[in-house]
Amino acid sequence: MAVKIRLARRGRKKLARFDVIIADARAPRDGRFIEKIGTYNPLTVPATIELDEEKAFQWLMNGAQPSDTVKAMLSYRGIMLRKHLQIGVVKGALSQEEADRKLNEWKESKTSKIQGRVDKLAGDKEAKAKARKEAEAKIKEARAEAIRKKAEVASATAPEASAETAAAEGEASAEPAAEA
Repeated sequence: MAVKIRLARRGRKKLARFDVIIADARAPRDGRFIEKIGTYNPLTVPATIELDEEKAFQWLMNGAQPSDTVKAMLSYRGIMLRKHLQIGVVKGALSQEEADRKLNEWKESKTSKIQGRVDKLAGDKEAKAKARKEAEAKIKEARAEAIRKKAEVASATAPEASAETAAAEGEASAEPAAEA
């Protein structure tokens, strides 16, 4: 029986989440599976990958073949490197201590890269929010200035207009008095 490590889709339309499963190669994508070893959410930045690394490693060592996407995920988490090093230990090319040391060094460097990217994304998000807030403040100030100028113009023309209307009313009231 050919065993594959692949993704099974979960979630609703346009909000896909995936289960990382161990299944017979002949089983349908969302059909029968042997074991669920994790989840994958591609919609988060960076994508969320939750795996039982020990089970994934054990299945790989027993001959399970990962799909392309799962292989990329396993490489990202260092499980494929661990398999590669373990095969080297089995063949006698290096000792178990050397393999563990190399794996730990790789994981530390990978963790620092990931953390750097997460920090950069958070900083970019804060910078965009700050820029957006400053732009909104400028727009608000410009609108307030326009309203203030409009009010000044209206108040400056209001006394002249009231004087003109008062004079016009005075002329109109003087004419009927003269006629009488």
